[in-house]
Amino acid sequence: KRRRSRERDRQCVCVKMKMVQVDEFLKQCQQSGDAAYTAFRSLLERLEDPKTRCEARMFLSDLQSRVGSSDDCLQQYHFRIQDIYLDQYQGSQGRKKLTMMVIPSIFIPEDWSFTFYEGLNRHPDSIFKDKTVAELGCGNGWITIAIADKWLPAKVYGLDINPRAVKVSWINLYMNAFDEKGQPIYDEEKKTLLDRVEFHESDLLAYCREHDIQLERIVGCIPQILNPNPEAMSKMITENASEEFLYSLSNYCALQGFVEDQFGLGLIARAVEEGIAVIKPTGIMIFNMGGRPGQGVCKRLFERRGFLVNRLWQTKVLQAGDTDISALVEIEKNSPHRFEFFMGLTGDQPICARTAWAYGKAGGRISHALSVYSCQLRQPNQVKVIFEFLKSGFQEISSSLDLSFEDDSVADEKIPFLAYLARVLKENSYFPYEPPAGCNSFCNLIAAFLKTYHHIPLTSDNVVVFPSRTVAIENALRLFSPRLAIVDEHLTRNLPRQWLTSLAIETAENGLSEDALTVIEAPRQSDLMIELIKKLKPQVVVTGIAHFEAVTSSAFVQLLDATREIGSRLLLDISDHFELSSLPGSSGVLKYLSGTPLPSHAAILCGLVKNQVYSDLEVAFVISEEEAILKALSKTVEVLEGNTSLISQYYYGCLFHELLAFQLTDRHPHPEMIGFATSAISVLNNSELSISDDRNSLIHMDVDQWFLPMPSVVKAAIFESFARQKMAESEIDVTPSIKQFVNSNYGFSTDSSTEFIYSDCSQALFKNLVLCCILEGGTMCFPAGSNGNYVSVAKFLKANIVKIPANSEEGFKLTEEILNKALETVNKPWVYISGPTINPTGLLYSNKEMENILTACARFGARVVIDTSFSGLEFDFQGWGGWNLEGCLSKLSSSG
Repeated sequence: KRRRSRERDRQCVCVKMKMVQVDEFLKQCQQSGDAAYTAFRSLLERLEDPKTRCEARMFLSDLQSRVGSSDDCLQQYHFRIQDIYLDQYQGSQGRKKLTMMVIPSIFIPEDWSFTFYEGLNRHPDSIFKDKTVAELGCGNGWITIAIADKWLPAKVYGLDINPRAVKVSWINLYMNAFDEKGQPIYDEEKKTLLDRVEFHESDLLAYCREHDIQLERIVGCIPQILNPNPEAMSKMITENASEEFLYSLSNYCALQGFVEDQFGLGLIARAVEEGIAVIKPTGIMIFNMGGRPGQGVCKRLFERRGFLVNRLWQTKVLQAGDTDISALVEIEKNSPHRFEFFMGLTGDQPICARTAWAYGKAGGRISHALSVYSCQLRQPNQVKVIFEFLKSGFQEISSSLDLSFEDDSVADEKIPFLAYLARVLKENSYFPYEPPAGCNSFCNLIAAFLKTYHHIPLTSDNVVVFPSRTVAIENALRLFSPRLAIVDEHLTRNLPRQWLTSLAIETAENGLSEDALTVIEAPRQSDLMIELIKKLKPQVVVTGIAHFEAVTSSAFVQLLDATREIGSRLLLDISDHFELSSLPGSSGVLKYLSGTPLPSHAAILCGLVKNQVYSDLEVAFVISEEEAILKALSKTVEVLEGNTSLISQYYYGCLFHELLAFQLTDRHPHPEMIGFATSAISVLNNSELSISDDRNSLIHMDVDQWFLPMPSVVKAAIFESFARQKMAESEIDVTPSIKQFVNSNYGFSTDSSTEFIYSDCSQALFKNLVLCCILEGGTMCFPAGSNGNYVSVAKFLKANIVKIPANSEEGFKLTEEILNKALETVNKPWVYISGPTINPTGLLYSNKEMENILTACARFGARVVIDTSFSGLEFDFQGWGGWNLEGCLSKLSSSG
């Protein structure tokens, strides 16, 4: 009895001591919220120490028993410990509740978080099992702990920017990882919550980025209303900050620099973009979204960043009374957007923020929709590349990015291309030099695709790339300069008009000049085409295959035989039947080529225009097995077009498949057909091309390409132009800027009648000027030292050419005296001038010198072509003073 009595006395003493400890603790907490936080921080230190952990956990049980969970406790002692009941969503241990503590300076669980947890439970149970998870804005940590308890993830990181929230979360973790007697609670895998959960102070996902943590799941329930007092958000966030400021972090967010700021969703937008960087390719993000901006706006936040979105759960919740929505009223005031609120929980007619604000001020209850969205990247690796590029100094164009697509096939084309373009722009200070007639990699991809999917034995050496199908046809006809060509009526639309209107079909024996070229339009149907070939005996035939004849190779074989018999070249267009698909349709021409060598008199033409995204993006290629034709066609691209757009090749290159290495088998020679025009091949052989053949060691360095670092604003403009879905005409019209440029730099004013013509390369523009000169019966006049490639263009097109002598000792400057003498006997002169910078010396024409030159040209009625492409990078332009062409031209007009 005495022993039992002593044990009772000892227990009474322990109870009294505990009561004294609790009383002292509560007395400290009662002083203020900061004092309560200090007391709990000391308690956390005891929980972290394994030696005192059991005692500290039991103290928490005593504390809960003493004060209960009433709101009075929060008011009196500045903390509250309460049970959160999980109901049907109980954890793996059958745990029906979590015991959680809150303090006034952190987010207190409310309808928002309970709805979020309900949405998480809409996923299958495997959603978090064995996964690495992060919760953003964890508050007191209850959802983080609930996820760990129910789904047994490998690790859950609870992240919050509020340092006090992180400390309270750790206390709650210990409170639920150990029972009331301080003993660990093990799950079915013999682990405790301490093994699965960590809490860290972090601005969104900063902790995961800094520690290189790759996540499989990201969940978040974070603020979605702008702080009505923006200056308040600029304060330093420390655990010693005021309770009011720290609590505001759970209700409000600051401007984040995203387009979604206008809807209060900027913080969500930043969280999503940070998540893209750290989430694994198969990862899923789940966010709690207030429906105030409207469901369409909420979904678009994810979709335009490349996510597939699924709304898991939706309900209505009352707008928190302590959240000021005046910032939303201000947004409505300055924009056409209207937010969505409801009167009470039963109302179904939305009201705007201004009406909701007034109704709430008058004592009414307002609510809004609340949804849980689950989203997953549709092409994660490519989207990650895109956002890495944007974050490398191009964040300002992120608002233009739109990766939302109704058609998956469009997404499958556009997203990989944008990723490739982003990688090129990020890794290169300028676009790398590539052969004008096709990037090596692009030619390899074409050949690989044809072998992989159509079993055609080709190499990249059999491929020549052109800017378009029209250019390929026109260049081929100019190269051969046949007396007569028959062209499919579907392919003649952009050919020179004089070719299509000439009636000179007589043979060369009857005196027809080599310069004359006549094109006869013909129907695509093979039997009609063959009848014309047999009767007219053209030297070149350009045609496609009718759809009803394309499935078999019969029509193609008949065309091959008919053209071979009369010694005609055949250029067959397969554009309409060529599919960039993993399951390409049947093509008789491609089937034939897979088993039979392509005859030397024939070549295949294909224009790539069938893309789902950019209807104006075109590139074409010609395949042949005759080396001489391929080399000559390659040279025509550089001489007449300058080059083929790299970006067009990048785009279509992204649509082709893996490269394979293979070789052509030996072929037997075929009967000799029409050769190249003498004048054409002479020009090509003597042109100053950028890359010479292997037998010539001379390399021409002037490839008319910019090798200085590309300004970031140019990179941004290039990417934005392809990333956006819709652009107004005014945004892509460069004419106003060019008008301003030529006026400010050269004093040349323009009006509505001034015509502007654009091209990818100056070479192509000059070619069109030469053609205009030829149509007018004019003569191109080149000063000594002019761009040799331009001279080659004029020669290839068989223009009349006159060389104007210029003195090298005077820097190859043209003068009035030189022009008076040179133009005296020239018929309809077109004078080419490189200026203000003179090619090749780099000297500058002064305004007076230019006025004298124009005066001399006007005297002979000459047209003047001023080439400014070599200007703008002068070593020394001080004292130049610029041009005033308008003044010069006005003087000439007034003088008659």
